[in-house]
Amino acid sequence: MKKKRILVQSSAGGYTIVCGEGVLRDAAREIRRLGKFSRIHLVSSPNVWREVGKRVLRGLGLKNVHARHLMNDAESAKDLFTVEKLSRSLVRAGIDRHSLIIAVGGGVVGDVAGFAASTCQRGVALVQVPTTLISQVDSAVGGKTGVNLPEGKNLVGTFHPARLVLVDSALLKPLPERQYRGGLAEVIKYGVIADAKLFAFLEKNLEAVLRRDPAPLAYIIPRSLELKAQVVSRDERESGLREILNFGHTFGHALETITNYRVYQHGEAVAWGMMAAALLGHEIHLTPADEVSRIVSLVRRLAPLPPWPEVPPEKLIDAMRSDKKTRAGKLRFVLAPKIGKAESHDDVPLEALERVLHFAPHFVNPAGKPRG
Repeated sequence: MKKKRILVQSSAGGYTIVCGEGVLRDAAREIRRLGKFSRIHLVSSPNVWREVGKRVLRGLGLKNVHARHLMNDAESAKDLFTVEKLSRSLVRAGIDRHSLIIAVGGGVVGDVAGFAASTCQRGVALVQVPTTLISQVDSAVGGKTGVNLPEGKNLVGTFHPARLVLVDSALLKPLPERQYRGGLAEVIKYGVIADAKLFAFLEKNLEAVLRRDPAPLAYIIPRSLELKAQVVSRDERESGLREILNFGHTFGHALETITNYRVYQHGEAVAWGMMAAALLGHEIHLTPADEVSRIVSLVRRLAPLPPWPEVPPEKLIDAMRSDKKTRAGKLRFVLAPKIGKAESHDDVPLEALERVLHFAPHFVNPAGKPRG
């Protein structure tokens, strides 16, 4: 994969995503372009560091790497207690306003490290080195940090864009199959909301993508990043356009919340959520049946998925009411009138939502295999 540079605009100034296989080898040079830092603090998790730590240190090659901080990267640990533990570790290690935090890991590490970077010393510089597919194509870009509460997902957070994002596809090689497949849900999402050509490519080449063949990865990773960069550059604070990035997430976040963040990986919950959102679009006469069929068929090819929880629809609807997009008690859903386009709706009849929630468990059978 050739190195590609993608510029993201933010209120704090533009920053660069550098993506391509092997870009981590140039990490030291890329970071030097940002300026001088008094100390560099690495934040990762034990499992991630065991797999990629030596490669990261070789790529950084920096004498002033001062401390390494390891944290639990389970979704159930993405909370204020973990932020406090990390912040105290950073303070004990001597973090100051001229320090740099480098987050090495998936979405949980990126979110927690980003939150800590935004609040320690009232804000220090951040570099993201995402190591999972879902963080490489989505969560490491855009500046949103957040942690979960028992009441809902990502309800406490800040906007704190990284100064640099290094996306090295070579870091995906040791990624467990389940995490990799879950990450592909976010790639499918970009096709649904903004790029019909990307969606068609995935339909045709999903088996090669699942094998992690370099050629399709060299297309889908930069393309997903370009789409994310375009959206967040135009709407950094999620006041309008950026909401489309949440296609499938209202359902997905409710699934994660209702199961205490212990059943689904985020991408798996989004996969379920996209199928449900496609059906909801059809129920309100927005999404044509053939488009729903294409979305559901492609997402089901990511199976196995953990089964839909055995809870009444009312309980899931209650969880949805804590979603960040809810306004004045009204649920908001991102729906797709056609593949390649998405829009927000807050006028969905409750009866339509209840019908979808009754049918949704039957998209995939309990063994995780597609039905029909």
